[in-house]
Amino acid sequence: MPLPQPPATRHRHPYLDPAAPLDTRVADLLSRMTLREKTGQLNQRMYGWHAYRRTPGGDFRITEALRAETERFAGLGALYGLMRADAWSGVGHGDGPGAQDSADLADLVQRQVLESSRLGIPALFVEEVPHGHMALDGTVLPVNLAVGATWDPALYERAAAHAAAELRARGGHVALVSALDIARDPRWGRTEECFGEDPHLAARLTEALVRGMQGTGMQGTGGHGTGQHGTDFADDRAPVVLKHFAGQGATVGGRNSAESELGPRELHEIHLPAARAGVRAGAAAVMAAYNEVDGLPCSGNRALLTGLLRERWGFQGLVMADGLAVDRLARITGDKVSAGALALDAGVDLSLWDEGFTRLEEAVERGLVSEAAVDTAVARVLRLKFRLGLFERPYTRRAPLPDGGRALSTALARACVTLLHNTGAVLPVRPAVRRIAVLGPHAATTAHQLGDYTAPQRPGTGVSVLDALRRLAPPGTEIRHARGAALTGDDRTGVPAAVATAAACDLAVLVLGGSSARTPDTAFDANGAARTAVSEMTCGEGVDLAGLRLGAAQHALLDAVTATGTPTAVVLVQGRPHAVPEAADRAGALLTAWYPGPWGGEAIAEVLLGLTEPAGRLPVSVPRSADRLPVHYNHKDTEYGTYADGDAGPLYPFGHGLSYTTFHHGPPRLAGRTVEVDVTNTGTRPGRAVVQLYVRRLRTPVWPRSLELRAFEAVELAPGERRTVALRLGADQLELVGADLETVVPEQAVELRVAASAREALTAVPLVFDPGGQSLTAPEETPL
Repeated sequence: MPLPQPPATRHRHPYLDPAAPLDTRVADLLSRMTLREKTGQLNQRMYGWHAYRRTPGGDFRITEALRAETERFAGLGALYGLMRADAWSGVGHGDGPGAQDSADLADLVQRQVLESSRLGIPALFVEEVPHGHMALDGTVLPVNLAVGATWDPALYERAAAHAAAELRARGGHVALVSALDIARDPRWGRTEECFGEDPHLAARLTEALVRGMQGTGMQGTGGHGTGQHGTDFADDRAPVVLKHFAGQGATVGGRNSAESELGPRELHEIHLPAARAGVRAGAAAVMAAYNEVDGLPCSGNRALLTGLLRERWGFQGLVMADGLAVDRLARITGDKVSAGALALDAGVDLSLWDEGFTRLEEAVERGLVSEAAVDTAVARVLRLKFRLGLFERPYTRRAPLPDGGRALSTALARACVTLLHNTGAVLPVRPAVRRIAVLGPHAATTAHQLGDYTAPQRPGTGVSVLDALRRLAPPGTEIRHARGAALTGDDRTGVPAAVATAAACDLAVLVLGGSSARTPDTAFDANGAARTAVSEMTCGEGVDLAGLRLGAAQHALLDAVTATGTPTAVVLVQGRPHAVPEAADRAGALLTAWYPGPWGGEAIAEVLLGLTEPAGRLPVSVPRSADRLPVHYNHKDTEYGTYADGDAGPLYPFGHGLSYTTFHHGPPRLAGRTVEVDVTNTGTRPGRAVVQLYVRRLRTPVWPRSLELRAFEAVELAPGERRTVALRLGADQLELVGADLETVVPEQAVELRVAASAREALTAVPLVFDPGGQSLTAPEETPL
């Protein structure tokens, strides 16, 4: 049957006139709404998978639950996760929407919404897009931590654009994407969702995310730009919700949703720059985090959401609460009605699954919040719907799904593989190697390459390390396999077979690591976090670790295989930097590939065989053990003492990563407001150097950090080639958070250190950049 058209075809109120100014349309529609209808626009109450059922014949039918929800508020503000598929939702290939019928389902639900809305207000379909659209048949990209390891914003921007195009082609509107959490404690299970430990790296990748998903028309506009058909977003672009705001990566002990003991300076210097960059880039929305900051949960923190985000930064977009976060405020206010009022007054516009926002009418009647505050929030929700063009075209644009997802995912995977050490040039695999043993719990599977927030994959999707080596190894190379050990536990029964396999080969490739794979027997909290780790889960939301070691059986396998004397290359597939100093001590080579996505096995094999050069750089410092935390490089500039019983520094530093060639950095020099450095490939293979510019403050109004990454640039060099890399010295590179917590560009001189990692920057010969732009020799009285 044909889809009904919105009221635009029947009436000509100003809000239905696409030529009218946006503010006029919003104000006109708002003036026609009842308080009940307004409240409905602020609620995102349902789980999307409860809105439909698939019939035995394969058709979709809407549920009574959806009808009741749309009747409750005479429409629907937003619907979360209509296409979500995973162990928590219970949606799989047999009963969920796939690539070919997601748009039909979205249109079916939208029709129900429009028929229930007196004023014809369409719903926003909000979807998880953490590393690709979290839906059946969606392209899975490497997780954020892997993206951080690429140090390649341009590549990530292209991948983000593809994810947005997939989302829109399938009927989704709004993308929820982790971007703002900074990894300060790798015990946190959601470390995989962070771009890394550094605010500058995270800020550059957040900008790339916003540009890729939303398009470039909204940069510097406060979230308002111009797209096709009179809307702000092109048909293949999606407004992004940046999460989580703010400080969630600094929870105490690395425990999910715990308190964040952050002083305001730590919050501003480390945890806010990525959000500020995203806002400047035009992000349509942000999500308030679960954690509290100085006693106030973020979803009820008016100083954060209104005072800072809106008034100081000028953000005009939408603020969404995280799942059930508003109801948690009842611990402060006494009941859920007042909890909803507190969140609304603090600056939350759109709730997620909470009861508190469903009772905003009562909150207004009780005088807990004004109807004017309701109107302000409703206006922001309506504004986004107008900007998407949903009043003119509420149904899905019928267009083929975009091509190239696998290629982009694989390109990111190649770029994230990081070579940490390569003693004796074990890698790349030499022609004399004729027998390769491929061992370990990750060797022959793709399930553990995917990360958390991943939909079920169809059989045959992806490439394991074993399969890729069998396909890509030179003719005549014998590939042998033994699993050897499970991911978790201490069952060592498979170790002898793996040892025998390794002893009979010229090279052992030992693929170890962790997993965020959920299974049907996983117990979930109401917000989708894993309640208890089961099966092989060692990472992801709700799976925090007290220690950072791999499973006992994996360590036994590592010890036994390296003891054979067969040269060994260890590959870590992981969502956090595990502490595996034994691999550094005993294996000939060590790589980390993070969670590289379904086709990550292909990327890993290419690097092992030398078909691709290792290009990744560490986005986090790798600790020696959990009892040495924290190890992030940008600590305060103090006499950072060591321990009497061990080294306090990282096993591998932030920014570190080796190539199959070598590079030489010449002395940096100033050319106006640019730092230039000549980089030479001094080896025999092509390679990618990542030039990193660190700032060290000489004199500041507040106590400085030892180093701060402030610029980076990658350059591809052929053997013997030398090129000049130019790093701009703009306000972003020089600014600091002053004594009053305002961002300023100081007049005091700073040291500029150019190096290949944070550790090398400690001893790099610095330039001193003074307000006049002069280059001086670093003074002896200011050593690190």
